[in-house]
Amino acid sequence: MNVRAPNWSRVRLHVVSGKGGTGKSTVAAALALALARGGKKVLLLEVEGRQGIAQIFDTAPLPYQESKVAVAEDGGIVYALPVDAEAAMLEYLEMFYGIKRGGYALRRLGAIDFATTIAPGLRDVLLTGKASEAVKRGEKVGRPAYDAVVLDAPPTGRITRFLNVNTEIAGLAKVGPIRTQADSVMGVIRSARTAVHLVTLLEEMPVQETLDGLAELRAAGLPLGAVVINQVRGSQLDDEQLRLAAERALPESVLKKGLRAAAIDPTAATLRALADEAADHAARAALQNSERRRLAQTDQPILELPLLPGGIDLAALYGLSEAMTEQGLPG
Repeated sequence: MNVRAPNWSRVRLHVVSGKGGTGKSTVAAALALALARGGKKVLLLEVEGRQGIAQIFDTAPLPYQESKVAVAEDGGIVYALPVDAEAAMLEYLEMFYGIKRGGYALRRLGAIDFATTIAPGLRDVLLTGKASEAVKRGEKVGRPAYDAVVLDAPPTGRITRFLNVNTEIAGLAKVGPIRTQADSVMGVIRSARTAVHLVTLLEEMPVQETLDGLAELRAAGLPLGAVVINQVRGSQLDDEQLRLAAERALPESVLKKGLRAAAIDPTAATLRALADEAADHAARAALQNSERRRLAQTDQPILELPLLPGGIDLAALYGLSEAMTEQGLPG
C-alpha cells in the first residue's frame, strides 16, 4: 500500500525508528539489503549497544569496525558497525585534539562514560556523528564510500531528541569542536540526503506513538520518510465473509467444509470454536483497517510488510527486502 509514491533518489542516510517491539531493527536490516541491490555498498549502523545486527544476520558479536555481514542481489554488499559512544569519543579526541594515549587513560578512569552520562547530548552528537561521517566519506573526491547508510536508531519516543543534536548541546557548547561537530551532523540530517522512517504495527499504541513521532519530527524540521507497517496479518476472507464472521453468522455448511478440509470432525464443539476463531480474526482485521486509515491521513508514504509466522531468519530477511523493493522504498 503506497499512499504516495516515495522518491528518495537523493537520500543517502536512512534513519529507522519505531516503538519497542515493532521490529525496527529487522526492518533496518531488510532495508539495508534492499538498498544494496544492484551491486551497491551499504553501511548498517546500530547505536543501542545490543548487538542486534549480529543476531539478525546470525553472526558472532561484531567488533567496532565496519564488517561485511551480507551479500544482496547482483553482488551488493551490506557492512555493519555497532557504534559505541566510548570508542566514538576516543576517535573524537584524537581527531580534534590529537589525544590518543591520553584518551585511553581517560577510559580506564571512567571519565568518558562519566562525561557522556552527565551530558547525554554529547553522546548523541558522537553517535549521529558516525552516521554523518559515513555519509560524507569520499564525497569531496566524488567517490562516496557507501551508496547508502542505514541507521538503526533509538525508539520513536526519543528519536527527535536524538537527531536534533544542535538543540541538545545548546547549553553544553556555544563554540568550539563540539559545536562544530554538531553543526556538521545537522547539516547532513536536515538535508535532502536524509529520511527518517518510522516502523509500526497495526495496533492502537504503536500507531499513536508513530503519529506523535511524525508530529514531533515535523515540528523540529527533520526530514520524514516512510511509515513502515510491520507484521501485517493477511486474510483469506473477503469483506462479506469478514462481516458474517464478526456477527457469528457464517453458514454452518461453510464451517463444516473448512473443518473437513483440515481433517477435523465437525462436532458442535469444534464448530463453536471455529466460529469464535473467525470472529476474533474479523475483529483483528477491522482493527488493522481502522489503524491503517489513521496512518493514511498522515500523507506519508506507507509500506506494508507481512507477518512471518516462522519468525525471522536470513531467508525471511531477504524476503522482506524483496517486499520493500516491490513497493519502491529505495526510491
